[in-house]
Amino acid sequence: MEMDEDTKRLAEEVGTAINESVRDSPAVAAAIERLREAGFEMELTLKLEIGLRPQSDGEDHQPSNGSFELTDEDLRILRSMKIKIEPEEP
Repeated sequence: MEMDEDTKRLAEEVGTAINESVRDSPAVAAAIERLREAGFEMELTLKLEIGLRPQSDGEDHQPSNGSFELTDEDLRILRSMKIKIEPEEP
């Protein structure tokens, strides 16, 4: 599907926002500083691919009440990023 110029601009805005978020993130800066203190320099290359598809007219765009499970590894990674997950109430 060919994107028009407006759609391309919107997709580029998303990419720019993500790049700025990573670049300006205090958590990323702190992690890089810890690497430097450990005697390492870091080179970071992120590849961002944005896939777009048109929304179906019949599609319900309301958020779903889906569920998912986090593994111990998922929780460890989230904690390392200072993201706290509250247990779900029954």
